[in-house]
Amino acid sequence: MGVKLEDKKKEIAQKLRNNSTDTEKYLWKYLRGRQLEGFKFRRQHPIGKYIADFINFERKIMIEIDSGQHLENKKDKLRDKWLEEQGYEVLRFWDNEVLTNIEGVLELIREKLSSPSP
Repeated sequence: MGVKLEDKKKEIAQKLRNNSTDTEKYLWKYLRGRQLEGFKFRRQHPIGKYIADFINFERKIMIEIDSGQHLENKKDKLRDKWLEEQGYEVLRFWDNEVLTNIEGVLELIREKLSSPSP
């Protein structure tokens, strides 16, 4: 009997958590422990066939941190479309944006958290 797909995704998510990029670690310092407006975020969490960098289930907000490899990535567009069909809002930030303008990034996330749910 093979490994279930769900178990495989959980295993991959765990590996991603253990090998987070410096940018992901930096943003996580501000999101973990309900530090941002009291909202709970999970990191490297499976959703459907994807794994979100950060996700808030209460407000259905997913945050992705992108590097140059994501520029005009068709897979990202398909992923975003599927997530939006599930009612999620996807926020994408570039690595350098998080590292050089964390307050601006956090402010945009705060705005999305405080706006009415879709």
